[in-house]
Amino acid sequence: MLGVGFPKEERAALIASEPAKFVLPRLSDQRFHWIVARMAALDADEMRELVIDAWLMVVPKKVSAAHLGTSD
Repeated sequence: MLGVGFPKEERAALIASEPAKFVLPRLSDQRFHWIVARMAALDADEMRELVIDAWLMVVPKKVSAAHLGTSD
């Protein structure tokens, strides 16, 4: 299992669309912006996208803009 940052308002839709891959975090962690993924159900590209998207949620805007090649 892999816990990654994920917008709380989008969790239910993701879990409903792919319940074999994603579950809610434990109850005590549901107040945070997290989702839990079943690593065995993910391919390398999906895992990479989840990790990068989670990283982009927490880095400074200047860093994310540099990574994405955009101006902030």
